[in-house]
Amino acid sequence: MKKEDLVSIISEKADITKKAAGEAVNAMIEGILSALSEGDAVSLTGFGSFKVVERAAREGRNPKTGEKIQIPASKAVKFTPGKTLKERVQ
Repeated sequence: MKKEDLVSIISEKADITKKAAGEAVNAMIEGILSALSEGDAVSLTGFGSFKVVERAAREGRNPKTGEKIQIPASKAVKFTPGKTLKERVQ
């Protein structure tokens, strides 16, 4: 499913225009991005939660040459699915 497919579904279910649904989807995405960039977690009950996690620096290997390389510390977004999402997917 692409973003425009999601907009179409929201437009039909909420009985609003595609333009309004698109703006709502964009606002939701922007809100999630804003919260995560500030280090806050985002929890959508029944769907899941997003949070920023720290990855420690570590040693890795170049798969082609086998040479050891240093992988720097970084931040990543972790998604944990909620109970309702897990049940619907099974």
